[in-house]
Formats: sequence, structure tokens, C-alpha cells
Amino acid sequence: MLSLHRLFLLHELHRLETMSAVAHAHSMSPSAVSQQLSLLERETKVTLFEQAGRRVVVTDAGVRLARRAEEMLGLLESAEAELQEAQGDVGGVLRVASFQTPLIALAPSAVSVLEERHPQLRIELAQREVEGAYEGLLAHRFEVILGEDYPGGQRVVRRGTDREGLLRDPMLLVLPDTGPWSRVRTVADLAEAPWALDPEGARTGIWERTYLRSAGIEPWVRFDTPDPLLQVHLVRSGHAVAFVPGIIAAEHLGGTRPVRLPGDPHRTLYTAARAGAASHPALLAFRAAMVEAAGTLSDLHGLDRLGE
Repeated sequence: MLSLHRLFLLHELHRLETMSAVAHAHSMSPSAVSQQLSLLERETKVTLFEQAGRRVVVTDAGVRLARRAEEMLGLLESAEAELQEAQGDVGGVLRVASFQTPLIALAPSAVSVLEERHPQLRIELAQREVEGAYEGLLAHRFEVILGEDYPGGQRVVRRGTDREGLLRDPMLLVLPDTGPWSRVRTVADLAEAPWALDPEGARTGIWERTYLRSAGIEPWVRFDTPDPLLQVHLVRSGHAVAFVPGIIAAEHLGGTRPVRLPGDPHRTLYTAARAGAASHPALLAFRAAMVEAAGTLSDLHGLDRLGE
């Protein structure tokens, strides 16, 4: 009988393309990965990978077996989900990866709900950006992740995952409460403003710069930081203006002037899990708790709207 662990490593080699990447993803040495895959090759009596210069390339037979391995891993997770459901309770450990703002605005409420309703379920949360979270999900380091899509950006969907929408989150402009940038009326008024923006290679940073450039503004980035709470602090102290997501508006924008943007741009938040585990009771409970937490967010009625 073929080893499921070795089949998983073959699947990971096909996905990640190098032995060193597989080793890094699973805290193994490259030689240990190579040894396990060589054992799999001897077990199958088929050439599964071959040397191409300095790289190892998965053969056509190896690709087909890697895809079967993905199917088998999915079936195993489906079977585990069915067994958990048959037990009639929600327990175990659910490892979650999320970027910062859902951890701030949604996770505490969701964890409180789960602690009350499912005391045998232990939630472990790690802060990761979307790309790193997906890598951890596919490598089986996390069971569920939170992701985001921005207007005009590519919708992130990974093979073998189950994605479920969580909420539409408006993007706001945050201005200082006093000073020269506190009472601007149009986007054009911000042409000379100092900005606190996310790094330009980040998903948020790309959207921010694209939005400003579409309005004819090449932003002066005084502060380059991915931390939205730091950005808000820099606005509050009068040193910058910034974009922030609506989910942190109610609790964290005191001392600033948040306004809606022309066109009402918003991002979409979602959860993603491996497809085979989509019906696992712990995952279903977590998703329900996150939807409930999202429903408690304060509405944003009454905010001024910036002109074009």
C-alpha cells in the first residue's frame, strides 16, 4: 500500500516545484524530502521525477499521481468531517490564519461565541497576509484562512479550496480632525497631501495607488506601513491622510474625520478552507461565528462623502 505521507510530499513537489521549497514548507531537510520521494518511486516502480539541470521536474506519471494524491487527501478530510459530525459535538483544534483587520474587528467576537457554544473547540489564530495564509492552508498548517479582494484586482481562488463570502467592507478616507487637510471636499484637494499607505507591492497598496492615480494624483507617501492602526495614529496626529477599511471605523477612528469615497469602493472579505474539509463541524461553527461577528459591526450611516 502506498504511503499517504509520501504521496502528500509528491503533491507538494508538484505544487511548490523544488525539493527545498517542500522542505521549508514542512520543516524537513531537502535530503529527507528526497529520501521519502525516492522511496515512493521504488514503491510505485515508476519514474516520478527526474533531474533537469539543477532542478527536479515531476514527470507526467508523477503529475497524474500527484493529482490522485490531492483527491485522496480530500477524501480523507471528508471522511474525518463525517466522523466528527457523527460524534455529535464540535471539538478539537482549528488553526486559523488571518490578516490584521479581521483579527482586530471580528476575531475576538467570534472566539467569544465559540468559547460559549463549543467549549471543546480550541481556536488558534495566526496573523498572515493572504498569500502566506493560502500557502499555509495548502500545506495543511491551517484549516481555514481569511482573505480579501479589492476593486479591480484579481479574484483570489486556489485549486482545491472552498471559498465563502463573509462581508463587503467599504474603504474610507481618514482625514485629521484639525489642520490643513481636515476639511478637504474633493479627491483633487489631496494632490499635495502627505499619505500613510501600505507598501506598493501589497494588495492594499496596489489598490490605494491605483485609486489615487485614476483621480490624477501621484501620492506623496510620507509613511510606508502595512499597519492600519499606525496609519490612523499618523492621521490623528495630523501628519498624514490614509485609507482605512470600514470594519475598524467604529472602534479605532476617534479623533479623525472619516469620509466615504466617490464610487463607494469596497473590498470583499471571505473565508477559505480545503475543499475536502468544507463540511467539518468545526469549520462550519467558525464560519457561522464569523458571520455573526460581522453582523454586529456598527453601520457607517451619516458619514460625509468626498466629491470627485
